[in-house]
Amino acid sequence: MRDDDGFHQNLRFACATRRSISQICREIGINRQQFNRYISGEARPSAHNIGRIAAFFGVSSQDFELSPKVFETRMTRPDRDRLQAGSLLDGFPGDIASLRRHIGYYQTYHISPSWPGLVVSSCSRIFEDNGSIRVKSIERIRDTANEIVQFSKYVGLATFWRNRIFIAERSVGRQPMLSQTILLPFEVHQRVYLRGTTMGVSWRKENLPYASRMIWRHIGQEPDLRQMLSRCGVLAMNSRQLPAMVRHFLETPDAEVLTLSSDY
Repeated sequence: MRDDDGFHQNLRFACATRRSISQICREIGINRQQFNRYISGEARPSAHNIGRIAAFFGVSSQDFELSPKVFETRMTRPDRDRLQAGSLLDGFPGDIASLRRHIGYYQTYHISPSWPGLVVSSCSRIFEDNGSIRVKSIERIRDTANEIVQFSKYVGLATFWRNRIFIAERSVGRQPMLSQTILLPFEVHQRVYLRGTTMGVSWRKENLPYASRMIWRHIGQEPDLRQMLSRCGVLAMNSRQLPAMVRHFLETPDAEVLTLSSDY
């Protein structure tokens, strides 16, 4: 029996704003046959799937319960926020099927101008939430020599395009900062390490922007979190805590840290 509520009509209208149903299903991660049943009115998605669909189209789950006329206005009104940021937001999560292969916990390593010659080790997690691929990171540093204790949290989004993972993060706190990271899987069959570049603002060097190499080491889906946190901090390049692959990637001669001087 067909359900004649406005949800299915609203879904059909939303789908008409995209290139193809196949693309929609692929990026959301829903079976095409099942999605066709949603469009035709033969079935209604679960609350979880409605959330994923809504996130993909940049609306709320409740918006799909609006009357078709109001929903169309919500999707197309000139002052809609998505008109300003839509092109960027539509880029997330990109190829979600490929990105899902990298979900899990990571020990991350990069060189920061705040600690010259040392490697900063942090923790990150890539996970799926309501159709988006999110990132949470923790940076915990105890610099005994300089009597510094730093604990920072970051939240962000990840997207996958052309075999590249793009991550945008925002620090949590009173004076938030933004950082960007681009990662590249080494090879199709090698998913332990993700290598790339990170761009951010130094913590101790007058908040100067910098860019440096970064490498992520996949730890697993359910690692020992205390052990992961214990590995966080600043490490010497010859530290035994640095895996050989990490050391080789970060100590390459052309892996220098690029900074922008305050008197530029």
